[in-house]
Amino acid sequence: MPHRLLSPDEMAAADRFAVERGPYDGPGLMENAGRAVFREILTRFPGMERFDVVCGPGNNGGDGYVVARLLAEAGLDVLVWREQPPREGSDGAGAASRWQGETQPLAAFAPRPGSLVVDALFGAGLSKPLEGPAAAAVEACRQAGTPVLAIDLPSGISGGSGMVLGGAFAAAVTVTFFRRKPGHLLLPGRSHCGELVVADIGIPEAALSEIAPVTFENVPALWHHLLPRPAVDTHKYARGHAAVFSGGPSSTGAARLAAQAAARAGAGAVTVLSSPEALPVNAAHLTAIMVAKVEGVSDVERFVTTRKVRAAVLGPGFGVGETARAYVLALLAGHGEELAGLVLDADGITAFRETPEELFAAAHASGTALVLTPHEGEFARLFPDLAGDETLSKLERALRAAERAHAVVVLKGADTVVAAPDGRAAINANATPWLATAGSGDVLAGIIAGLLAQGMPAWEAACAAVWIHADAGSRFGPGLIADDLPGLLRAALRDLWI
Repeated sequence: MPHRLLSPDEMAAADRFAVERGPYDGPGLMENAGRAVFREILTRFPGMERFDVVCGPGNNGGDGYVVARLLAEAGLDVLVWREQPPREGSDGAGAASRWQGETQPLAAFAPRPGSLVVDALFGAGLSKPLEGPAAAAVEACRQAGTPVLAIDLPSGISGGSGMVLGGAFAAAVTVTFFRRKPGHLLLPGRSHCGELVVADIGIPEAALSEIAPVTFENVPALWHHLLPRPAVDTHKYARGHAAVFSGGPSSTGAARLAAQAAARAGAGAVTVLSSPEALPVNAAHLTAIMVAKVEGVSDVERFVTTRKVRAAVLGPGFGVGETARAYVLALLAGHGEELAGLVLDADGITAFRETPEELFAAAHASGTALVLTPHEGEFARLFPDLAGDETLSKLERALRAAERAHAVVVLKGADTVVAAPDGRAAINANATPWLATAGSGDVLAGIIAGLLAQGMPAWEAACAAVWIHADAGSRFGPGLIADDLPGLLRAALRDLWI
């Protein structure tokens, strides 16, 4: 499962597992890593003849010494730069002892004209900001515009959070080993990695069973087996009924976008629930989507129960206030035993800004799965302490929020994180900047609801929806507006089903 992500600690555990089980010991794995990087250099930089290898004091530096030795053995011009040697008796020290070429102090580092810099300073395990000669080396490369190949992760990027610690190399290519780390996918780390290569260095796949990681890259292999597929005898209500709550007469468009997306995602029936004032506006714009009047909690409860609604969306254009809170709490209270999931977006989230614990308690007691889809600003309204904690990564914030809220949390952005209360998380990496347009999030909420209505589990439905939403946006490109997205879902889903 190449989409499993390993934290730096989990990667260290995988290394230990490999050494204990063999066939490679620590120096053997380091030699394999160096050779993997060496092969990528020859493949991707075939005309380069001059190399500056900057080596740190740990295993990342040990990989660098192997690379430097192999480049020199190939007859190429290589200089090693270091601040201090590896710890005596370590695998890195053994690799350094086999380097017979020239070594210069890192404090004097200046990339030579026409060279490739091989960054073997710290890799994914860095836990404090770069400083001194290491920080100066980063700045020297930036100013010179020298190409950089990073080993494991560009030094200065946290492997767990993707955060820049002080400063960081901007690599053209990054070669990592066995599995990606969260820092390869989370921003801003992802933008520093350049092209990412995952090399096999002999760590057995069985290490994953031992470690049992629960963080993933969001790719179809994670949820494709659960993607709803209609059977030959399927009828519309077997495919699920989704309901979308509309705002007032001047705020109906967002709900219609969500409803169209739910229908395109496969829900067999979709109804827009409107106040009497908004009903004519929605009816005038909808054909395949049904409309129904609701004027209070009793209407909502009756409709959800009698029409066997499986999933609902509340928030897009709805308005903030007591009505939103009352509808949400009624839905979570179990009126309509078949309601599998409730998606809260936009105003549905903001409505609980003053009373988030009321929402979380209702979700905890409910048999209905709650899915929250906040952007960063909306996230801060429900989780101000998590949003304000700069020591937490986006991944950690989403996971803590999901546990607290008893909900699946889709923390949106170019590196959307989908977190479940049970500790699972997926980081999305196929987003396109064309999705940064008004109404895009409404479509995402609708896709999630459409998949929930068909019986897909909440976390997998959210992961699938995020990936499909991004894929659809990429198919259009420049000029995309949210109105385009529901129609693009047809091709995105067709390619998944083929």
